Amino acid sequence: MTRNIVQRRTLVSAPKPGDGPLMERRPDRELPNVNEFRWLRTFPIFVVLIVISSLAIFNYQKLSSPVVASTLYSLRTNKRARELLGDEIYFKHQIPYISGEMNQIRGRIDIQFSVKGTRSTGVMRFASNRPSPKGMFETVEWTLEMPDGTRVDLMDGQEDPFMGITGSPMDEEERAEALATKGFRQQIK
Repeated sequence: MTRNIVQRRTLVSAPKPGDGPLMERRPDRELPNVNEFRWLRTFPIFVVLIVISSLAIFNYQKLSSPVVASTLYSLRTNKRARELLGDEIYFKHQIPYISGEMNQIRGRIDIQFSVKGTRSTGVMRFASNRPSPKGMFETVEWTLEMPDGTRVDLMDGQEDPFMGITGSPMDEEERAEALATKGFRQQIK
């Protein structure tokens, strides 16, 4: 006579707070009660953190751009800006916010940021566009707005300080050498 012995185990309840360390886990234990309202409190915090992180990343991308470095350098070397702001021209805030659009691929730059010097503070605005995909950027606006609301045009009839160097023309010998090696690696002499 063979008996089929079926072992029956009772469900073990989930550990409760204050029960101490769980030394053994049985696979047929009861699942803990999920509080459905916990995620409703933490989800908005998560979304806010993602938005703040995204803004910081995009601002850092603009801040580390050569366009911002060039405009700040040109502002430091501009005679009119030095008269208004004084020496030691730099960002007004320790972590500056660069507002506006900086899309070099599409040929549109329109940024502004706060600056300060030893005499005063202001908001510098720089706008430039590229008329064609292979064209050079042309500065549309480069102004400094002072705290009293006056706008100072920093180009004011001057040549565009941001215009790229077009290069010097080749003489006949350089042109012949360039045509002879066109499409080939140059031989080391």
